[in-house]
Amino acid sequence: MPFAQDYFTERDRPVKKIMRFVVWMCKRFEREEILEIVDELIKILNNENPDIKFRDDFKKEHPNYRDFSTDPLAPLDAADIVKPVPTLNYKSILIEYERKHGKPLKPVNVRDDKNRVPSQTVCPNCSAPHEYIYYNDGKKRAQLKCKVCSHTFQLNKKYTSKTKFFCPYCFNALFKWKQRDEVTIYKCGNDNCPHRLTKLNKLNKNEKEIRTQKSSQFKINYQYRDYHYEISELNVESPHKPKVSLERIHNDRSVFALILTLHISYAITARKTAHMLKSIWGIVVSHQTVLNYTQTAAYYCHKFNQQHKGDIDDINAGDETYTKVKGVWHYVWMFICTKSKKICAYHLSDNRGAKPAITTMLDAVSTAKPDQDITLVTDGNPSYQAGLHFINAKQDKLKIQLKKVIGLQNMDDESDEFRPYKQMIERLNRTYKYHVQAQNGFGAINGAISKLVLFVTYYNFLRPHTTLGYKTPIHIPELDFIDTIQGKWSKIISLAV
Repeated sequence: MPFAQDYFTERDRPVKKIMRFVVWMCKRFEREEILEIVDELIKILNNENPDIKFRDDFKKEHPNYRDFSTDPLAPLDAADIVKPVPTLNYKSILIEYERKHGKPLKPVNVRDDKNRVPSQTVCPNCSAPHEYIYYNDGKKRAQLKCKVCSHTFQLNKKYTSKTKFFCPYCFNALFKWKQRDEVTIYKCGNDNCPHRLTKLNKLNKNEKEIRTQKSSQFKINYQYRDYHYEISELNVESPHKPKVSLERIHNDRSVFALILTLHISYAITARKTAHMLKSIWGIVVSHQTVLNYTQTAAYYCHKFNQQHKGDIDDINAGDETYTKVKGVWHYVWMFICTKSKKICAYHLSDNRGAKPAITTMLDAVSTAKPDQDITLVTDGNPSYQAGLHFINAKQDKLKIQLKKVIGLQNMDDESDEFRPYKQMIERLNRTYKYHVQAQNGFGAINGAISKLVLFVTYYNFLRPHTTLGYKTPIHIPELDFIDTIQGKWSKIISLAV
């Protein structure tokens, strides 16, 4: 639409959105149909059709309402807390006091030697000597106060903090806020924390009024989610060890490869694959044999995929899509390298929570170079934010940042910049759906995992890409002089075994 680009600036996104919709309507409907649409819209505007409601613009007017996000900065532990160096000099303060008041600041007049502080006492804030320090709590003699800078402190702390984490912005201890089965949430309670003040300044007038009544609806304070598992415990789902051994199958290895070609490469169902083998080549196998061979191949190909994944790109896109197992929705997680086009991570789970997101993200960056700057592009699923928080807290070798692409329209600069990468993973999801939609779901978890593993094997090593000059994302030299797909499948199985 050249006219939309000519007449509207970048600030006029809502207008451009409406113009695109108008152009779309003119292409889809005839003149009479558009007139009918206009008549119906006028009725709606005049409240003549109460069943149709306008979209609520509450989120637009309150952009920070229920805005779930996890801060990318990991908390500090006790070893990271460095005792602050005195920033004030008591001598300078004394000179300024004498200039302002016309007389020097006298030391503390101690009438009773019992109230005299130890001679080695020094103010931690301005380094003033003991002559300017006195007990500030009477007979308790636990709190000291500096007469020069008015700083209060304790000489010998009776209680030590048992907290595990400290705020990375204000260095205050985090308190345990919520306890759940797989995560403990810690929160910063400092009202003057720079992070909290920044969040408060972002609230508009209406949001500040709502916050006076529903303060829990705005995430203001710094929070850290401490998940109850370690990186070593998070492994992607892998196929089970097959019941059918490659050495004991009744058919030739070429038949085994031909089954993978039809069932995986060309996305033909198991029953149709068995039917085609019998009708075209006279090979009699059952559809269950096709499924058994698939699970056998997946067991070896999973290790082959991991061993030959190689380095990842600086920018990688990830998303999750749906599949059915025993009539229940499960979720397939994948990350794709935006430059080499290879799938660098895949996982299957029964939920869209933080744990499967973390597992997939860890698998994606498992082959990254030390000190590599990695950008992960995802949608607005908060599980990815929690995953980034977890990874940054558990390791410091990689520099990982997360970029979110929200919705179908670019309503912010970040979505506008990284939208092309998000479209890559969406296209990958459609390719995966093409290969599994004929399945109409899976009867077991292992079947879904096996199909996912072999799809990745086909996508990375066998499927040519137009953007790569009809080359495969990952080059295997042993496949260069093999012309047929079944021959390449046979060679991959031999290499995997």
